[in-house]
Amino acid sequence: MEMLKWIQELFAQYGYSVLFFGLLLEFIALPFPGETTMAFAGYLSYTGRLDFMLLIIVAFFGTTVGMTVTYFIGLKAGLPFIQRYGRWFLLSPAKLERTQRWFERYGSFLITVGYFIPGVRHFTGYFSGIIALPYRKFALYAYGGALFWVILFLGIGRMFGPQWTAVFHLFETYALWIVLAAVLVAALILVYRFRSSRRPKALRALRVKESSKER
Repeated sequence: MEMLKWIQELFAQYGYSVLFFGLLLEFIALPFPGETTMAFAGYLSYTGRLDFMLLIIVAFFGTTVGMTVTYFIGLKAGLPFIQRYGRWFLLSPAKLERTQRWFERYGSFLITVGYFIPGVRHFTGYFSGIIALPYRKFALYAYGGALFWVILFLGIGRMFGPQWTAVFHLFETYALWIVLAAVLVAALILVYRFRSSRRPKALRALRVKESSKER
């Protein structure tokens, strides 16, 4: 409750800029409750006090700017710099090792799903730069994941209104599994549609082949 009161006061004083600068600083790894702030901002849009589309734009740019800054820090400064000075940004060796293990498990896809893993999303930008991941590939995963992440958490407040806190805590607990399940379902739908679209073409080709044989 104290955190929500603090966030509410920030929005009352600074409006949309709270979301932009707060998310930017979070991805540099400074303490800021980004997901809670987005869900609350979504609730404020439910009440009509803030514009939902503008919130998406502001949150998206705050997230992507923060991620891009950390990517270039990792790219230019490298691992020794992060190991030596990371503690000043709350980037502990344990978090670095954890992110490295997750990268080994999921590869570049971690940049997308990492948004939903506490203690990992703050490091994926740095680590992407450290391993010299090509910028285009980084941007594809990072910016796509950012859009999904901000719409999802802003949407919780927007859709559920006064009940947003209960839904938020439930989702926060199982976020990674919910996202992975959604990605799996989406992949299955795409495969099914791809096969369905190819089936008529295969049938037409077979008919043409049979008709040519009859001739």
